[in-house]
Amino acid sequence: MAKKASQSRKANSKRATKSPATNISANSNSATSATARTIGEYLIERLYDCGVRDLFGIPGDFVLQFYGMLEESPIRVIGTTREDCAGYAADAYARVHGLGAVCVTYCVGGLSTCNSIAGAFAEKSPVVVISGAPGIDERRNDPLLHHRVRDFNTQREVFEKITVAAASLDDPLTAFREIDRCLEAALRYKRPVYLEIPRDRVRAEMLVDHAPETARPRSHAASLSAVLAEAAQRLAQAKRPVIVAGVEVHRFGLREQVLKLAEMNHIPMCATLLGKSVVSEKHPLYLGLYEGAMGRREVADYVEASDCVILLGTFMTDINLGIYTAHLEPGRCIYATSESLRIGHHHFHDVLFEDFVRRMSRQSLPPRKPPRLPKRAALAAVKADDDDAVSIASLFAHLDTVLDDEMVVIADVGDSLFAASDLTIHKHTEFISPAYYTSMGFAIPAALGVQVADRKLRPLVLVGDGAFQMTSLELSTVLRHEFNPIVVVLNNKGYTTERFLQEGPFNDIPNWDYHRMPDLLGGGWGFEVRTVGELHQAMRAALANEDSFSILNVHLQPTDISPALSRLAARMSKTI
Repeated sequence: MAKKASQSRKANSKRATKSPATNISANSNSATSATARTIGEYLIERLYDCGVRDLFGIPGDFVLQFYGMLEESPIRVIGTTREDCAGYAADAYARVHGLGAVCVTYCVGGLSTCNSIAGAFAEKSPVVVISGAPGIDERRNDPLLHHRVRDFNTQREVFEKITVAAASLDDPLTAFREIDRCLEAALRYKRPVYLEIPRDRVRAEMLVDHAPETARPRSHAASLSAVLAEAAQRLAQAKRPVIVAGVEVHRFGLREQVLKLAEMNHIPMCATLLGKSVVSEKHPLYLGLYEGAMGRREVADYVEASDCVILLGTFMTDINLGIYTAHLEPGRCIYATSESLRIGHHHFHDVLFEDFVRRMSRQSLPPRKPPRLPKRAALAAVKADDDDAVSIASLFAHLDTVLDDEMVVIADVGDSLFAASDLTIHKHTEFISPAYYTSMGFAIPAALGVQVADRKLRPLVLVGDGAFQMTSLELSTVLRHEFNPIVVVLNNKGYTTERFLQEGPFNDIPNWDYHRMPDLLGGGWGFEVRTVGELHQAMRAALANEDSFSILNVHLQPTDISPALSRLAARMSKTI
């Protein structure tokens, strides 16, 4: 086991990190916007009004003027090593704080963020993408300016496909309204938006007085009344209702309302993989994860036998449903998201998801006896001697014992995610993963975003060796800001999940000395772990190291897979 002492570095920070705000209002503090006179100033002040206190990115010549404004603003700029890492960090920041932002240069910067922003769109994480662009005046006569791809609109057209709203701030008459429109869309729909600012428009002045609109969207009163009445009737008649809470309960800050609905009416709760930690997994009404064959059989049986399944903010993705091994009868479901509201086969329109959940939590329903729930299964105890080789089972059994109320689990994709599904998460927003879009390389920059959003949260990062090799150098930014994630690299010399699907030499990758990353970066602690005894010793040391990152290079057998992946394989083998 090797260890490298951390080197103390002072982060270049103008202020202390604020506490996270998970339910940011689009008009939380619009007073400062009355002082903004230019497009750049207005954009910065509106970001601040919406709760953005930190922004991620990499500067470039087409966005340098705006970066200069940011430097003089109360918004802290966190420079990253790559633009896609900036996008991942902003995504994780948004999941904890409520709204994230990334600022990059034209095309070579903006297009590099496309994958991370596409993931934020798929998983409903509100990130504001700000890109510089060539000046309007210098575009005359169609010159071949550097960074240009096809024409000057190419990048904006690309981002229109992966954001919920996009605008070019090229006209001072419309730019201020466009900023408001896009920010409101990000907060309302919990998805990314794109703002492109030509460099000769950053200091363009306001031509007419403008102030942010204060109108908020409202549910159609009659539709809301109708859906509440039908939902209440369904619940009153149900003998065995159950709530399946999804990721939108996180995004819209509705945890307390869902808990109230469950507790007042003695309704058991479970979560999807993407929504894991939406409620405390220690809650007496919590059943576990509902994820088809990947989940516990007793949870799947309870949910699928329910006569009223209340799906709140849940996306019916293949991963959430255990590669479509889940079985839910639509006629027995109340299905509510920000995009759809259905009871049985009845569809309702013009009802806001948050209005439905809040009003449901206040519904007066007939008294219900507390249910008899199946015994909650804990991670199986693993008997292992100190000299035994570490396995997936012994690794995650030990990790489950070290989690506390100040830790947030960040799981990359593959078996890091599947194995982590069995961990016990104590509190709200303690589990973050790209569990639907499943983009490798998310976890390391996401750890940066989490601690920028809330310094008190300590990430436990679970990442496969393949994913780690994609974005690992973002640990240099983590080190620069003196953050202290614990990174556990599942080192099985390749892509284990892909091996499970189809074996071949294309699944093999070079074996790095991951525990020697501190030697390269000049700080942090590294540990090489081969045995159970070394795992326990390394984890104790990592937990004690609060001044810098720690990285555990955990050697595993290439064929070793998690219990969740084993369960899925066993169930799928019966249907193939």
